[in-house]
Amino acid sequence: MIINRLTVIGVGLIGGSFAMALRRAGVVGRIIGVDTNADNLDQALSRGIIDEIATDAVSGVSGADVVFISVPVCAIASVVQSIAPALPVGCIVTDGGSVKAEVVRQCDALMPSGSRFVGGHPIAGTEHAGAAAAFPDLFGGKRCVLTPGLTSDAGAIATISQLWTAAGADVCCMESGHHDRIFAEISHLPHAIAYTLVHAVGTADVEGENVLSYSAGGFRDFTRIASSDPVMWRDIALMNRDALLASIDGFSASLAELRRRIDSSDRSGLTEFFTTAKQFRDGIV
Repeated sequence: MIINRLTVIGVGLIGGSFAMALRRAGVVGRIIGVDTNADNLDQALSRGIIDEIATDAVSGVSGADVVFISVPVCAIASVVQSIAPALPVGCIVTDGGSVKAEVVRQCDALMPSGSRFVGGHPIAGTEHAGAAAAFPDLFGGKRCVLTPGLTSDAGAIATISQLWTAAGADVCCMESGHHDRIFAEISHLPHAIAYTLVHAVGTADVEGENVLSYSAGGFRDFTRIASSDPVMWRDIALMNRDALLASIDGFSASLAELRRRIDSSDRSGLTEFFTTAKQFRDGIV
């Protein structure tokens, strides 16, 4: 047992899966669920994801050793602000948001004396949402990045690291701004591209045809992430605005170079472009 009492605020795919993984690992005692969707909470309770439903976030954090916040990134700070006066001394607050610099800055400033905030980002997910989509193996073999802030002490970092390790994740730490620049490239940009591609094809006028009706495996695989929650990705785009804009500019330059090579019928240039990209992709696997 690592902690006795965990409060999960936002019992969806990430929050629910985190709770399930920790319960299976036997490292947490009682799990309290808080969510704005009553039906979702009922489902979480019936599935055994949580032990108890809290009527609100303030009452939900009573006696908590750790509070895990899994809500849209733009709402994390407001949740921390609401629960801060009720946090027990020694309580550790952490999150699962994919934007870190602004979240850590805001939450550090809101933490009461004796409580700690440790930013976190599990690199895992699906296009599905809610407690119904949660499963305990979501984080197995995946990476979780911790981004300590001003209120993160060694003990708090160690506890959150132990929890994520128990959930099956490979834990590492980095500075929050560095995190945001990396994930603008490898996560936020791909989602932006997937949404843009589906939007462009879906609105394309090709002699009155419904172009999307002809899509097959390649298009569907490439654009799977465009089925993710639009509100969540709206918030991520706004919270990581500068880094994402820089990533979009870099992608636009690469796309313009590809267009130039196609326009000039540059056979060797196209082969080099595609070969370089293939080598990068093969190096991931």
